[in-house]
Amino acid sequence: MASNLPNHINTFQESQQNRGRLLISCPDQPGIVSAVSTFLAENNANIIESNQYSTDPSEGTFFMRIEFECPELPTKEDQLKKEFQSIAETFAMEWNIRFVYDIKKTAIFVSKELHCLRELLWEWQNGDLMTDIACVISNHEHAREIVDSFGIPFYHIPASKENRAEVEARQLELLRAYEVDLIVLARYMQILTPDFVAAHPFRIINIHHSFLPAFVGANPHKRAFERGVKLIGATSHYVTNELDEGPIIEQDIMRVDHRDDVKSLKKIGRSIERTVLNRGVKWHLEDRMIVFENKTIVF
Repeated sequence: MASNLPNHINTFQESQQNRGRLLISCPDQPGIVSAVSTFLAENNANIIESNQYSTDPSEGTFFMRIEFECPELPTKEDQLKKEFQSIAETFAMEWNIRFVYDIKKTAIFVSKELHCLRELLWEWQNGDLMTDIACVISNHEHAREIVDSFGIPFYHIPASKENRAEVEARQLELLRAYEVDLIVLARYMQILTPDFVAAHPFRIINIHHSFLPAFVGANPHKRAFERGVKLIGATSHYVTNELDEGPIIEQDIMRVDHRDDVKSLKKIGRSIERTVLNRGVKWHLEDRMIVFENKTIVF
């Protein structure tokens, strides 16, 4: 399904048409940076930003993210990928070249609470979230009015344990039709099945309303209140089959005390959730993350 991008995203695509990003992970060894830099120089590419990290310089894993400018890049996509393959084989790399003008398509899933959805829509409208929000899918009607006001397709698909297979089949159909690259669970209060998660590995971002690994699952604010916490937080993470156990992308906290009841904890938590989810989504869209084991390397 086609979508109409806002003018600021079209402008961004045009201005970034010669910019690419190279993400690498491989066994650490001498010569990696030199080989990659030489490859880019030989293709007349100028490095704009370069970040690297090694888990252990002697026998660990090496990670690298490079953003570069290359004249007439859209005509060189296949050539660059083909020529880089030999370097990748030499160093046993897992790698990906991504092109900034190729805007990712995002689907947002939401239930009744709309604060995270609103934040994402505002950031998108302001030009601070460079993505094509292809659609919003919800198991309730609460979000329809605000989504319609942004001109984004809204789909109400009632969901429960009893009709989960039917619901996910419809959701997957929509995701395929819109060619969605990223799914954001903006307080979508349904557990996804292993089949759904397997269809989108490390392309589903969730916001959990606590500072994981504490208070996994439902009602974290009530359990936090009962425990008498002094800090309350939120966590954005990739979704895996283990509930709230996926690789953590971003976290934040605010201080609370004995005067804060469950209601006030929830209110404080919502403020943190908005910013934590937005940052996590933005970093994914900017290709700033590499998943390693059950962690993320964030550049």
